[in-house]
Amino acid sequence: MKNIAIIGCGYIGKMHAAAIKKSNKVNLTAIVHSHEDAGKNAAEEFGCKYYATAEELFAREPVDIVNVCLPSSLHEQYVVLAAKNNKHVICEKPFSLSSVSAQRMKDACDRAGVKLMIAQVLRWMPEFVKIKDVLDDGVAGNIHMVYSNRLAQHPNWTKWHRDVRISGGGLFDIHLHDIDYLYSLFGKLEDVYAVGWKSSTGCWNHVISTLKFKNGVKAVSEGSSEMIGDFPFSASFRITGDKATIEYNLMAGFNIENLESANTRFVLFEKDAKPKKIEVTGNEAFQAEIEDFAAAVEENKPPPILPEDSVYVIKIIEALHASLESGEIRKVQ
Repeated sequence: MKNIAIIGCGYIGKMHAAAIKKSNKVNLTAIVHSHEDAGKNAAEEFGCKYYATAEELFAREPVDIVNVCLPSSLHEQYVVLAAKNNKHVICEKPFSLSSVSAQRMKDACDRAGVKLMIAQVLRWMPEFVKIKDVLDDGVAGNIHMVYSNRLAQHPNWTKWHRDVRISGGGLFDIHLHDIDYLYSLFGKLEDVYAVGWKSSTGCWNHVISTLKFKNGVKAVSEGSSEMIGDFPFSASFRITGDKATIEYNLMAGFNIENLESANTRFVLFEKDAKPKKIEVTGNEAFQAEIEDFAAAVEENKPPPILPEDSVYVIKIIEALHASLESGEIRKVQ
């Protein structure tokens, strides 16, 4: 069983801590948090040690894996620090706010001989695992078009999301989920084009992207962190091929709350057949992604998501950003 320490215990850090505590395959040994009261409270809640700094953690605690759950602009600093201390790293998305920074992080882990994975949790969510399985089975046939969206109000648990220098805005924070997932399904891209809305703080917080993949698939994806009023967190994914259409819809509460009572619809539409409800089973996604990374460390195998793939996803986001700023189609480098 691998010992894990979490660096950063805000909203997402607590979700990771709760997932680890549910597991019998990994052990939460410590939480590092710069705000002492909040950090000590979290450590007490999750039954582990508290440290004020990562340096103190590395000097005193025998951990195998560091789980970086800090604001996006701090990812490079702490991933590189963990690598220098010979710790394997799972890091929350986005990888970084530039592909150059992401590549430096990958290179630091390669030099240290430690494993690195970006926690793109959507790939472990049961419905999205099922979509990939159905596609891999060829049920949809040749894909004509793909559509996805992920729409939310602005996070109410932080202020740093509105600072483009720290979060990258909605383009990096929420839209990246679907961009990464689409890449996991269809591979590398030819070019992209995007339109959107840019906040007064410089964040592209509502983006509609068109994506042309090298395998010929075309997709449209919409992401927003600026929905108004009581608009519920919503997500959908629709794939149409020459044999079938797969459609998934979710509507939950404010800021991803009450997912257990969310309204969902997951249906397979085939030619000359009645619509068929797609049944889904699976583990809690945060728990599954952490356990799978720990298993890769334990068995000395490549992580489920290779860091070079996550570097490429940041390059897609950069191309989308360039298209938003210029109004032009952009190649993905």
